[in-house]
Amino acid sequence: MAKTAPHPFLTDIKTLRARARKHIEDGAVTAGYQADRTVVIKLLNEALATELVCILRYKRHYFMASGIHADAVAQEFLQHANEEQMHADQIAARIVQLKGEPNFSPDGMSTRSHAEYVEGSDLVDMIREDLVAERIAIDSYGEMIRYIGDKDPTTRRMLEGILAMEEEHAEDLSTLLEDLTC
Repeated sequence: MAKTAPHPFLTDIKTLRARARKHIEDGAVTAGYQADRTVVIKLLNEALATELVCILRYKRHYFMASGIHADAVAQEFLQHANEEQMHADQIAARIVQLKGEPNFSPDGMSTRSHAEYVEGSDLVDMIREDLVAERIAIDSYGEMIRYIGDKDPTTRRMLEGILAMEEEHAEDLSTLLEDLTC
């Protein structure tokens, strides 16, 4: 019995080159993109709004932190605000790569955001509110990752990286809360 050549897992070079030249105006979005780009951009704009709301909340908490433990906690708030800014920048860049427009408009930001902007009345209350927001982000990003699956590996990997950092934030805040309430 004659052996048949295994089916190559990659498209032949000539076809790849021809496809790359077609629809060049689409940039990074090729014919092989399998996700619903409109839905992914909508989800990413919601994630962007969430990150922006979190930045604002963390910045307020950084400046409003007071009391005996305020310095260490304020530094944690500032670090988280800066990391949330990195997330927002990553998300906005990905939206543009997908030929969408990142929505930075303050109009409706709080309704697009999954997390809420809650000021908090004291240091413990601020930490609690930030922890709640991180837990919301963890659930939201997990759902987005599951929805995207293998249809958009680049977006999925970006969201997985953000999710990992949100989990670190939640752990940091949980530890701070335990330390301050014991």
